[in-house]
Amino acid sequence: MSIGSYGIIRPADVSPEDVEIYYHYVVDRASTSEVTLKRLNSADVLTPVFHNATTTDDTAAPNVEILGGLYNLKLSSDDFAELGVYTLHIRPKQIRTTITDCGILASLPSVRGIIIDLSNVPSADRNKFKPSNSSGSLVGYRVEYIDTTDNKKIPNFYRIVTSAFYCTPVTVNLTSTTTKATRYQYSDQTTNLMFLTLTPSSAPTNKPNTVPFIGTPKQKIILTNTYFNPTTVEVEMVEHDASTLAHALYGNQSKAVADAIYTIYGKNNKIYKQYNLYEIKDDFNETLYEIREERTSIDESQDFDTITQ
Repeated sequence: MSIGSYGIIRPADVSPEDVEIYYHYVVDRASTSEVTLKRLNSADVLTPVFHNATTTDDTAAPNVEILGGLYNLKLSSDDFAELGVYTLHIRPKQIRTTITDCGILASLPSVRGIIIDLSNVPSADRNKFKPSNSSGSLVGYRVEYIDTTDNKKIPNFYRIVTSAFYCTPVTVNLTSTTTKATRYQYSDQTTNLMFLTLTPSSAPTNKPNTVPFIGTPKQKIILTNTYFNPTTVEVEMVEHDASTLAHALYGNQSKAVADAIYTIYGKNNKIYKQYNLYEIKDDFNETLYEIREERTSIDESQDFDTITQ
């Protein structure tokens, strides 16, 4: 009898719209300057890699799929123009909004949840607020809370969205005939309110009166997708790389004796660098120094194909 192995890790197939990319720049690794974050447009920077799906007989299927976990990162020279170290932080997109109410379902009083008014959600993110029976809903999103006293995120505390449905408020009579309470019922129609159930939200059986905290009305929250883990990429912009150093070490070179011009050629024998060669002598015509000085203007007459014909 054999025991099979089962993997639970899968590459993420993420849309660029679900990603946030920030970066900061320092001149070198010893810099102690204050970190200033700048945001990049993920749709311009991140491109998913697509491939043709194959059937069981290895023929190309008509649809095209995202090759999970593989993305092209295109960085503009306008943002990365200076020499130095750039640190990119790539994380799931965050949606900041406010809890409208914390309520229960009228038909199932044991079900607690938070109510979100979609008018308080940024317009660009409202398409994420879909019911659970639709693809791309909020199920699985992480909910983090902003402390109402100091307006800072509560560290290391979160809840997970387990369901999301449109809802409408209903007024329910309580034990007292003069007391009424607002509860909620699910709606099959699109409304401006959404009822999110979270986990954990129910009290343990051994202490039924201890109800887990899921938020308070008017409290700010952060909703974050859990499609992938945040990652950090370091990009170092340098004046020379292995290719340009190879030009100086192994590339074709020439020295014009009459003009004292030293030329280094790069790919396809294009002029890469040029230098003036000269000597510094003392009053007795004794050579003190041999100088190689980089030229500010290129002498095109030193073209390799021209001088070697």
